[in-house]
Parts: sequence; C-alpha cells; structure tokens
Amino acid sequence: MRRIRQYRDPLFWISLFSCAAVSAFILLPLLQMLCEPTWQGLCEAMADKTVRRAIGLSLYSAGWAALISFVIGTPFAYLLARKSFSGKRIIEGIVDLPIMIPHPIIGIAILGLTGSEHWIGRLIQEAGIRIMGTVTGIIVVLTFVGLPFYINTVKNGFEAVPVRLENVSRSMGASFTGTFFRITFPLAWRSMLVGLILCAARAISEFGAVIIVAYHPMVAPVLIYERFTAYGLEYSQPVAVVLILVCLVLFVALRIVSTAKGPAGAGMSKTKFSA
Repeated sequence: MRRIRQYRDPLFWISLFSCAAVSAFILLPLLQMLCEPTWQGLCEAMADKTVRRAIGLSLYSAGWAALISFVIGTPFAYLLARKSFSGKRIIEGIVDLPIMIPHPIIGIAILGLTGSEHWIGRLIQEAGIRIMGTVTGIIVVLTFVGLPFYINTVKNGFEAVPVRLENVSRSMGASFTGTFFRITFPLAWRSMLVGLILCAARAISEFGAVIIVAYHPMVAPVLIYERFTAYGLEYSQPVAVVLILVCLVLFVALRIVSTAKGPAGAGMSKTKFSA
C-alpha cells in the first residue's frame, strides 16, 4: 500500500525525472565523444609518440602529486580529524581554497612566488630548481590542486575510526606514533587509497594552471587543447578518448583494490566523501 502511495506522490516522479535528466546531461556528451572518432583515428592516436608521451607525463605527474599529498597530507588530515583548536575552521577553509580559486590564477600565483623577483624564487633558483616550463613545475601545480581532495577524504576516514581504540592502545603503554601505525593507519588505509585516487584524478584533469606554468612539456589536457585549436574536433577527439580510456582502466582497477575485502580493512566504518 505504501508503494502505491509512493508512486502516486508527485515528488517521486520529480525525483525520477531529475535522476534521468542529470544522467543524460552527464552521459550524452561523453558518449557522443566516445562514439565520434573512427577506429582508425583511435589507432593513429594510440600509435602517436606525442600522444603517448603526453599521457605518460600526465600519469607520471599525477602519481607524484598523489604521493606528495600522501606524505604531507596524512598527518595534517589526522590533526584536523582529532584536534579542536582556535582557528580550525579557518584552516579548513584555506585547505579548500584551491578548489574554489580559478585555476589560471593558481598558475600565475605560483609563478609569482617562484620567479626571480621573489626571494623564495631566488632561493629555489639558486638551489638549481626550475618551475616554469618543467616537469617539476607541473608536479607542483598538480599537487596544489589535488591536495584538498586527499586531505578532506582522509580526514573523514580518520574521523570514522573510534577514538576509544586509540585510547585503549595508549593506556596499554603504546606511544602516540605506535598507536597511529598499529591502530589508526590499518583502519583508515582505504580512505587514504580513495584519497589518492581522487587526488590523482583531479591532477590528471588539470589544464588551466598547468598551461600557465608549463605549456611545454605537454601533458595530455594541454595537447588536446593545442590539437583542438590547431586542427579542430577531428584531431582532438581521438586523443581525448584515449585519455578517458586510460584513466578509466586505471581508476577502475584502483577502485577494485580500495573496495576489496581484506583483513586490513576489517571493521572499518564506511566513509562518505565528496569532491
């Protein structure tokens, strides 16, 4: 009887229509792009050394960005998850800033900080590190835009781990560090893996900040943009499809690993995250 009433409720049909509309809005352009290139065009794109090099650089740079985020973001996320302090909301807002700022501004800001006119830039150059037009610069930019996704996801994962388990460990004589690596880390590692996936996914898709800092060497989004502006859809779509397929295979594999049942993740609460 309740189901019959639910089907007659206007909100049910509005929700159903919204679901169909949103799904179509997302899927139709992507399906159109996937179906548009010919098989010959896709084969030529995959055989093109420039395309393979750009996609490889995107994956390489995104991997480094995710690794850096893991190293510096994990203890920071733990601090935000476990401690309450004055100004915490401000710090959390600062973490989210790269999500909201237009990304060409990020590229300009990074160049301004690392240029020869800034004392930090002079120190970096004296150390032999170049940012503009280098892979190092690309990794810096991708870390900047991907780090908030990692920190927010891992913070939620740490919050899902019961504090009482850490308290029991500390009461039995374990150190703070020992408790983290023996209790907290094993229970929150899936959220870290999901955070790495989100960080890398965001990094691979970055265009606006990268094109400011390093047009060359070309990552895949910059190559797609160049081919579109120079030759149009016919030459840019196959490269875009190849990048989508590579990313799809990579992230489906990582998702399978992150959701697989195992002793390391036993007892962990399910963590919701947004990006």
